[in-house]
Order: sequence, then C-alpha cells, then structure tokens
Amino acid sequence: MHTRITKAVIPAAGLGTRFLPATKATPKEMLPVVDKPAIQYVVEEAASAGLDDVLMITGRNKRPLEDHFDRNYELESALQKKGDADRLAKVQESSDLATMHYVRQGDPKGLGHAVLCAAPHVGDEPFAVLLGDDLIDPRDPLLARMVEVQEQHGGSVIALMEVEASQIHLYGCAAVRTTADGDVVRVTDLVEKPEPADAPSNYAIIGRYVLDPAVFDILRKTQPGRGGEIQLTDALQQLAADESVGGPVHGVVFKGRRYDTGDRGDYLRAIVSLACEREDLGPDFRTWLRSYVTQEWPSGS
Repeated sequence: MHTRITKAVIPAAGLGTRFLPATKATPKEMLPVVDKPAIQYVVEEAASAGLDDVLMITGRNKRPLEDHFDRNYELESALQKKGDADRLAKVQESSDLATMHYVRQGDPKGLGHAVLCAAPHVGDEPFAVLLGDDLIDPRDPLLARMVEVQEQHGGSVIALMEVEASQIHLYGCAAVRTTADGDVVRVTDLVEKPEPADAPSNYAIIGRYVLDPAVFDILRKTQPGRGGEIQLTDALQQLAADESVGGPVHGVVFKGRRYDTGDRGDYLRAIVSLACEREDLGPDFRTWLRSYVTQEWPSGS
C-alpha cells in the first residue's frame, strides 16, 4: 500500500534577476500571466492533482506571496458592498485553493537545500516538488500522471521533456530505459547540465518531481556540486543508482505545453498563448494580434 500523496513543495526563494528592474521590489512569482500571478497557476496545478497541503520555500522580500494566498477581508468587503460577485470570487479563489504553509530558506544553497528545508513539514511520506518558473498548461495534467506513476511503482518520479541537443546543457539530463508504458521510462543515471557531447540523452528534467522521503537523508549528505550549490539532481542520481535506498526513479516524458516563466521570451509567449485561449479575452485578442502581426510584419519576418 502506497501512501497517498497530499503534500506539495514549491521553492520560491529566488531573486528573479532576469526580470530586473520589475523584480526589484516585487517577487518574480507575483508577475502576472494575463490576470493571475504566475505562482497561482502552480498552486492550482498542485490542487488539481489532489495535493491540498502546500509548503512554499521563501526568502526575504517574499511576503507578497503569503498575502496573495491569504484572505483580504477589507477588499472582499468592498467588493461585496459593490455587488461585484465575479471579482469577489476571483479574490477568494486563491485563498481557497489549498492549505498553505511557509518556511524561509535562509542561505541560498541551491534547489537541493530548498527541498531539504521541507523535511520537517513533509515527514516520512512521498511528496511533490513544483518549480515556480515552470508553468504547465492546465489542459496537460502532468503532475496527476506523475502521482499515478509513483503510486504504481513507488520510489520517485521526475518529469522529462525532449530538447534539442544544443540546449541540453541548460538542464539536468537523464539516462533512461524504456518501459511497457509509452510515456514512462526508467531512469538509470542523471547528470546536471552536461555538455552536449557528454549528455547521455536529450531528455531534460523539467520542474516537476514526485519524491520518496529517502531523498532527505541523501540531501543531508550531499556536498555542493555544480555552481557551488546542493543539487537535487545529485541526490536523485544516487536514488537511481541504488533503488534499495528509496525505490526506483521513473520519468514521465511530457509532450504537452510548458512555459519557462523565468525566461522573458517564454513569459511573453505564455501570456499570449493563455490569453488567446481565454473565452472572455481570446476572440478580441486574437483578432487584434492577427491584425497587428500582419500590419507590422507583413512578410512574416
């Protein structure tokens, strides 16, 4: 019997330097994607997969994250008096998504250290990790599939996406074996940001993990690796090498829609893509966008 996964951990202590000066006083996770902050999409993804206990790993100047997922009684009262039921529901939605908890990372020692900060809250049960920079389209239920695979096989599950060989140095990379399930692979080795010539595959790790709690003991012993940080990839590599420690490591190969909202270009693409799909915004926005592109770049350049 596998323990049902109910807890999600969201590391959110980064400085967001790629978006300066916008992130000088505003956490990067609070930058809007259409009309919701990016971080809300991530919490919604966890909640839709049945993970209703969410721990955010934060740092200095991240108080707006806590405020966003808390109740704002003054604002709610004002909207009630105006009879603005639609906006009231949107305001209340974020505070009703999940039970939220927060802990500060303190020293920025890497993703592995951020995950280790969750150990007292998570305890001895499997849990999910969702990176706030990765926005998975709500129509592509990646996390729910990963939870399903973990409940079937035990151990840990990571999300993988095929990328161009020239881009693999930007990611953790997995060596894999195929399984009977077309979208599931067995992970045999992991390398953090390899040079293309040294990469064991073009399967890149993207920001979703379902982890066995054995990862905590490994992280406590993991020395700083690439970039002088404690790398989660290094701990997962040990789990993949010896499944007696915490079960096997599987990968779910994701072929859906993903946006790296930590990258300015992909952030803009996420806004345009999601706005185009909205019933309330899409028709007018698509018409304007088509006209704008045709007029400004008629040759398609």
